[in-house]
Amino acid sequence: MDPIEINAGAWYLRALRADERVDDRPALADGGITDPEYVGQRSAQWRENSVYSWAVCQPNTGELLAEVVLTPHAPTATLDGWARTGHDDALTTACAAVARFAEGALDLSVTQQ
Repeated sequence: MDPIEINAGAWYLRALRADERVDDRPALADGGITDPEYVGQRSAQWRENSVYSWAVCQPNTGELLAEVVLTPHAPTATLDGWARTGHDDALTTACAAVARFAEGALDLSVTQQ
C-alpha cells in the first residue's frame, strides 16, 4: 500500500521522510531513534503492508512532533507511538485518527499498546 495521509484536526499525518525537501531524522533523534536506515525501513514496511507509520506534524511547518505506528494482524492491529517532549497531545489525537482509519478503511479491530 502507498502511504496514506490523514488530517487529524490540528495535526497532519504523513509518511516519514528523509529527502531534499523534508528530513525527519533530526526529530527522530530527539525521540531516541538514531538508525540512519529507519525512514527507509518504514517506507519498505508500507510497501510490504507489514507496518504502517505516520509522522505527526505541525501543519504550518511540517515538523515531526510524534510518530504513530499501526501493525496489522488481520483482523486486528496494534497501535503504538511516541511523542517528542511536550507533544503528547499531538500523539493522543493522532492515535485516535489512525484507529478510526484502521477500523473504517482497513476493517481492523485496533488495540493500543
